[in-house]
Amino acid sequence: MGTPPPPGNPYEEPRIPWTPPPFGQTAPRLAGRWRRLFAGITDAVLVGLVTSPLTVDDLKVAFNVVLVPVRDGLLVGVIGFLYYWLLQSFWNGQTVGKRLFGMRVVRENGEPAGPGPIAVRQAVEIVLGWLCCLGLVNLAWILFDRRKQALHDKAAGTLVVDA
Repeated sequence: MGTPPPPGNPYEEPRIPWTPPPFGQTAPRLAGRWRRLFAGITDAVLVGLVTSPLTVDDLKVAFNVVLVPVRDGLLVGVIGFLYYWLLQSFWNGQTVGKRLFGMRVVRENGEPAGPGPIAVRQAVEIVLGWLCCLGLVNLAWILFDRRKQALHDKAAGTLVVDA
């Protein structure tokens, strides 16, 4: 009627750490820290250029020591989130900066990161950035982590690797 089931418990969790087959898939190389920095600066400049028309009036108001309208800041945050989320979800795990510097975001098992993990990654990055100094801790984390993961990468289960 068919082949017998493989030996072992079919409901057993996969073995960790995963080892690739002898002539199969190899693990991608982790992207360098400096390239990640420059790709991040490139992306921040691009988002800044797109959102600068929304913030010019806010800067004038801020220098006069008056409260800045929250709706503009929220709109800038949404535009930034959409930039990172849409590009990394649907453009091979890359933003413009990551593509220029030859990197992409993948899941920890090497598979492409879909919209869900990318949304978690960006949401955690935004929340940590809003919480005073935690944004700097998040970014500095890659300096000490053996897999070069920032905190938002750990939360989403992603890695930044060579493209």
